[in-house]
Amino acid sequence: MMRSIAASHLAMLMGDFPRSPAYVGLADSLTVLIGDGRIPLEARLPSERDLSLALAVSRTTVTRAYAALVASGYAQARQGSGTFTRVPGGRRRAHDQALMPGNDDELIDLNCAAASAPPGIATAYAEAAADLPAYLGGHGYFPAGLPVLQAAIAATYEARGLPTSPDQIMVTPGALTAAAIVAQAFTRRGDRVMVESPTYPNAVDALRHAGARLVAAPVAPDRWDLEGTVATLRQTRPALSYLIPDFQNPTGLVMSGPERAEYAAALAASDTIPVVDEAHQALLLDDGAMPAPFATWARDAITLGSASKAFWGGLRLGWVRVADSDQMAALTAARVRLDLGAPVLEQLVLARLLADPEPVLAAQRARLAEQRDALVGAMGETLPEWRFRVPAGGLCLWIRLPGGSATDLVAEAERRGVVVAPGPAFAVEGGLDRFVRVPWIRPVEELRTAVDVLAAAWSDVRDRRGRGARSIDRVIVA
Repeated sequence: MMRSIAASHLAMLMGDFPRSPAYVGLADSLTVLIGDGRIPLEARLPSERDLSLALAVSRTTVTRAYAALVASGYAQARQGSGTFTRVPGGRRRAHDQALMPGNDDELIDLNCAAASAPPGIATAYAEAAADLPAYLGGHGYFPAGLPVLQAAIAATYEARGLPTSPDQIMVTPGALTAAAIVAQAFTRRGDRVMVESPTYPNAVDALRHAGARLVAAPVAPDRWDLEGTVATLRQTRPALSYLIPDFQNPTGLVMSGPERAEYAAALAASDTIPVVDEAHQALLLDDGAMPAPFATWARDAITLGSASKAFWGGLRLGWVRVADSDQMAALTAARVRLDLGAPVLEQLVLARLLADPEPVLAAQRARLAEQRDALVGAMGETLPEWRFRVPAGGLCLWIRLPGGSATDLVAEAERRGVVVAPGPAFAVEGGLDRFVRVPWIRPVEELRTAVDVLAAAWSDVRDRRGRGARSIDRVIVA
């Protein structure tokens, strides 16, 4: 089916674009809209006449702008049909061959719980590039992070009611790197580390790689088992505890204030340092407010943050907030054994975004809320027997199947062109093969198509139940 975009809608998306000269500003603005997905790929752009009227510019301006788009690879002129959007490299540019070998252009990838970039990211990169020359005269290594970014991150904690100074912040190339540095700094081979189950598997792998012995603290689809967690802490007295209290990955749960207080008290009683992953914390999609940071109750907490979920996965920056200078000294010693700092340009980008984050975050949340609601609606209509709770934010549904094997379902769905993650990928000690994680990170139309594919795969799996599950060997990105 051929898709088109109306001139009036495109004018609304454009807003007040630069007009000196107008055709350059129009072409640049269209490039950003196509690149960040607000104008779909393979969509027909408005006719030159219609767009010139909608934008109050000359037809020559639109003609030259479209020609510039074609020359740069962001559009294709088709004789007798119009001008259609594209991107240099085609759809395949979005797929990583190392993680998804053999993918095709029509694959709907819901394996990675990270959204495409919202409006404002390209502008932040362009503005940050203008700041870069001031840093080119130095060596470019900042193991703790650019001071301007450390201050900006510290200010976000202050705004949430947690006093934080810039020297409590270390910037890293992503939250996963942050977890690996913390594991190297605060565990010795053979130390016990308590982790939630299900949980983010790559962080668990980082802890295992550091030599930790993992102890599971089960998390139900609708609650934390705090009684069981407290008992586990008393019996095992782990060195660290890795937890995700804000839109827990994959369940989407948010730990309440009283639960945080009880959890923190149990950690203190067992001399266990909490490592708190807040990667999804900024993604509240419904009305209301988030609880205070876990470190409000656990003063020795080490907190991990990320730009990838709130802003864009390609902005590969994370950070660690430590409690005191002793923790920072240990973190720095571990850090320099792994790398010497995050890229300067990306740090300048994030510093600009954090100076006024709400416009970008508001657009991201609005889009994610629309996609969540579409996914939930499609699931309810097409797969009513599948059970899940609707999270108030975050990025994914944690779905319990009425029977069968999630691993078998996922293999069949991938054969049909939709990739999702099976429950066992998130299990610390095995099991969870009745669950799948389905993120709402793609456009609404793709999500509805994905649900139809999952329904067809589920029908096939039910029809051949008992023949044995297929194996899945895939990296879970986020």
